[in-house]
Amino acid sequence: MSAPATNHHILSVLVQNRPGVLARVAGLFARRGFNIFSLAVAPAEDEGFSRITIVVDVESAPLEQIVKQLFKLIEVVKISELDPRRSVERELLLATVRATPEQRGQVVELTNIFEGKILAVGVEAITVSLEGHPDKLDDFEELLSGYGIVELQRTGRVALPKLDRQARLRAVAK
Repeated sequence: MSAPATNHHILSVLVQNRPGVLARVAGLFARRGFNIFSLAVAPAEDEGFSRITIVVDVESAPLEQIVKQLFKLIEVVKISELDPRRSVERELLLATVRATPEQRGQVVELTNIFEGKILAVGVEAITVSLEGHPDKLDDFEELLSGYGIVELQRTGRVALPKLDRQARLRAVAK
């Protein structure tokens, strides 16, 4: 999976945590022909709300149109566009890789270099995990492909705005 080009934008959408909200958001994108590059959802910091992180392809529709359509859903509380330069992004990768006993050490070393984890070891394969910036995961995935990827799953991005410098300094001083 390659990193998103500049025509991708990250939206953080705070929604009421009610049954069917995710289906309505996904349905809106499908009905309008908007392309979702990545989508992740989980409960937010406030009980009763969820945060949906959507990486959208703005070639399928202008960003303003996507935001306008999302705000038409009554469960949507807030939408923030996250500038990659001013946000923290993470993704999780799980992969099962072919690794003979002779290759196992190489896969373990590669995983350690990327600060990943070994989750399971079999006779002819090894399962690893890595969390980090999507670019880091892209690099890791490319190197793993040389061994033969049996199965691979990525979560999609989650992102939050970076703290401003003054807020970080106040937090450290406390």
